[in-house]
Parts: sequence; C-alpha cells; structure tokens
Amino acid sequence: MSETMTAVEITAPGGPDVLKVTSRPRPEPRHGEVVIKVAFAGVNRPDALQRAGLYAPPKGASDLPGLEASGEIVAVGEGAEGWALGDKVCALLPGGGYAEYVATPAAHCLPVPEGMGMRQAACLPETFFTVWSNVFQRGALKAGEQFLVHGGSSGIGTTAIQLASTLGARVFTTAGSDAKCAVCRDLGAEVAINYREADFVEVMKAEGGADLILDMVGGEYLPRNVRALADDGRLVQIAFLQGPKVELNFAPLMMRRLTITGSTLRPQSDLAKARIAQALRSEVWPLLDAGRIAPVMDSTYPLAEAAAAHAHMESSTHIGKIVLEVG
Repeated sequence: MSETMTAVEITAPGGPDVLKVTSRPRPEPRHGEVVIKVAFAGVNRPDALQRAGLYAPPKGASDLPGLEASGEIVAVGEGAEGWALGDKVCALLPGGGYAEYVATPAAHCLPVPEGMGMRQAACLPETFFTVWSNVFQRGALKAGEQFLVHGGSSGIGTTAIQLASTLGARVFTTAGSDAKCAVCRDLGAEVAINYREADFVEVMKAEGGADLILDMVGGEYLPRNVRALADDGRLVQIAFLQGPKVELNFAPLMMRRLTITGSTLRPQSDLAKARIAQALRSEVWPLLDAGRIAPVMDSTYPLAEAAAAHAHMESSTHIGKIVLEVG
C-alpha cells in the first residue's frame, strides 16, 4: 500500500467550496483501532457544521470530515478485537471518512448487513447510532407510544420512522413538501405533516399529544414542541438548524411533568459509542439482515465532488442519504 492517500480537506472555514482534494499520509492503527480501505463515505450535517467552523473534531481525531464509512479492514492494531484483515464493515468514525483510508476504534465497527451493498452500508452508522441512542435509549420509546420526528425525509428522519414503526410505535412526522410526506408514509409514518401547510402542534394535540419528540430544528420549534407533547412526554434535542437560544416558559414542564433532554454523538467517549454499537448489533442488525428496514438513498457523488454533495445537502431538497464514492 502507498504511504499516502487521496482525501478531501477543509481548507478554511466556509461554504462547500472550501472542500478541496489533497494528499495525506495513510493512517496507521493505534491501540484498539483498525484501518479501513474506504468504499463509500456518508455525508452528514455535522460535516457541514465542521466545514463552517462550528463543530470542531474531538482531541486527537482527524481534521478531515466524514463520520461514517463502509469498506474493507486492511490493518488491525494491537488490542483491536473482533475483526480480521479482509472483513467488510461499516463504521462510526471520529473523523476522516472523506479519504481512501481511515482509522477508527474496532469497537465502533459493525458488519455489513446480509445482502446489502457497500453504498447503503456507508449510510448506517451515523444515523443508526444517533437514532438508537436518542430515541430508544435516552428517549425510552415504547411500542404503542406516539412518536413525532421532525425532518422525516432526512437521513435521521427516514431511519427514525422505520425503526419506530417496526418496533410498534405510532409514528408522526413533519416534512417540507407533499412528495416528502408521501415518502415518509411509505416508510411507516401514520401521519406526515407538511409543515408549510399545517401546524404540527394542532395535529398532535388532536391525537392527544406526542409521548416522544425527536427534534433537530430548535429555535421557535422548542416552545411548539413543548405544546405538542402529551403529559409526561419527552423531548429529545439533537441539533439546532434554527439556533439553540429561545425564550421558554418552564411552568408547563413542571405542571405536565415533561422531560427535555438531548445529546450529540461525536463528543461521547469511545466506550459509550462501543456500547451503542453492541446494542445496535443485538437489537437492530437482525432487522437489517432480514431486509425489514434499509437506508433510504438519495444520491452518490465522487469523492472529488464533495463540495457538490455538501451544496446538495444544504439545499434540503434531498430525501434520505447522500454518499461519496471513494474506492
């Protein structure tokens, strides 16, 4: 193998055009890590935040964007258990996915599901780690409960709809067009609300309120989410597309016994992410192996066209996942 590799780096904080092809040293595995020859890399909102200078990588992580990838293991570090050279995996990454090779903790790798290609497998880690940990672990969604997920046509949204409906929840979602709403219903949403035409608060109130809401919008959605919750309801916040600051009356939280929580995935410890991976392999991977759920794919770009992929993602016209073809 060559000692260098092709990668896409962030040359300066800014728009998609700051993403440029470069040459970097090929990574070597540290203790507990494997190196993956990347086939495809997922494109996610945190990549765009990092590109804009708003989401710094954790200490010691690669400065290259890319938080998930699929490919073949080509090096195994000391103390890396469970994998061998040649294994086909998809993996949650600390960064570095926009490259021909990437190093990541072995415990953050998962097998490519049966019958699934590398292109689809690259779309699994970031969204499935996020949805499982926030909806089912932090949010404690149970069968029969009413679940509202905003942005239902996004990678997070399409994953949340499928998992929640497959595991027995009543799923409600918001999306920005009738076409996106139709896709959400096909995936298992009982009700898909075009937020340009209807008020999700009124829709949820008519249904008795949401037991759990997963939100990545923030801003003026926060007080509206509180109103849309049922008594004893839970709101899980995972991003702030409209901003993190808002005025909120906390009296309803006390009177109606509501819970507001949230998390980000990337800053969590390697052990925490390994535990999420273990839960996914046990609880979710059998559903993927059986074909009961699958990532929704939008488009594929060559690695060298990462800037175009980011521009497409930020246009919010996509439905499902965007990937970069690397190898």
